[in-house]
Amino acid sequence: MFGTPVFAFFSSEWLDRGIDFCTRLAPANSFFAWDFNIRSLLATVLVGLCCASLGSLVVGSRMAFFSDALAHCSFAGISIGFFLFLLFGSRGGHDFFWDWVTAVMAVFGIVAGCGIVWVRTRTGLSSDTVIGVFFAGAVGLAAALRDLLRNRALFNLEDFLFGDPLRVSSGQILVLAVLLAVALLLLAGIYNHLLLASFNQSLALSRRVPVQTVQYLFIVLLALTVNLCLRFVGALLINALLIIPAATAINLSRNMRQLFWRTVALSLTWCLVGQWVSWEIGIGTKNQLGLSGTIVLLNVCAFVASLALSPWLRARGAG
Repeated sequence: MFGTPVFAFFSSEWLDRGIDFCTRLAPANSFFAWDFNIRSLLATVLVGLCCASLGSLVVGSRMAFFSDALAHCSFAGISIGFFLFLLFGSRGGHDFFWDWVTAVMAVFGIVAGCGIVWVRTRTGLSSDTVIGVFFAGAVGLAAALRDLLRNRALFNLEDFLFGDPLRVSSGQILVLAVLLAVALLLLAGIYNHLLLASFNQSLALSRRVPVQTVQYLFIVLLALTVNLCLRFVGALLINALLIIPAATAINLSRNMRQLFWRTVALSLTWCLVGQWVSWEIGIGTKNQLGLSGTIVLLNVCAFVASLALSPWLRARGAG
């Protein structure tokens, strides 16, 4: 198995051929004439849909700090993965490095997330206190192992934080597509249960809803989404897409159905607009806007605009 990256098992030849076909059809020097633009578009759309499908539940259940803590736990996960790679996986070369790191990040994120829920349900401590303890512990572990991350040939902290969707490969796009399919299938089964449990846990238990089971399933799904998407497009974009579209949608919605679909629409819209803005401003200049940062800023602007629209929408709904 050494030397064979896990993502190689996701055969992407057909996707590469499709992308090459699109680039040949597109006008010269247009957006779709470049294969990296098409890959980044596919990646950001898939990430946006993954995050949006979870975002309404994250914000509606007041788990924004929780999702942020999971993203920061990935710093510890990558440090541990780097350490294990140096001990056991270095024979596979640099290509094998991210197999170790991605797997460890996902496992560590799941363990940390489930640990937060377990401690919170068995103590009288508030959620933010428990999350803060795990947050500090994970960052402390990453700080203790920080010297391992000095090898920039394997890892660049700036890329990990800010990401660069323009570097996403076809194999990674397929991983994101599988993740989105898993997320949608799982949410189809537990979404209503999660809503009821977040609204009134006693009522959910009286209706025989397996509250703890669906909570743990959601945490596992959230940890996988955060760590896999973060691995491909960076921590900044993941944190923003999990929170800001849903926060904007809350200001524009009157029920949970509207909240879910408007979160999806906003996330998808600003991912697409961000791609267009970043590309158009970069044409003919050497100072192209960073794609992840552009998408985040557009989402923030939409949130600010929703604050102004919210009173008008409420008055219209009351009337």
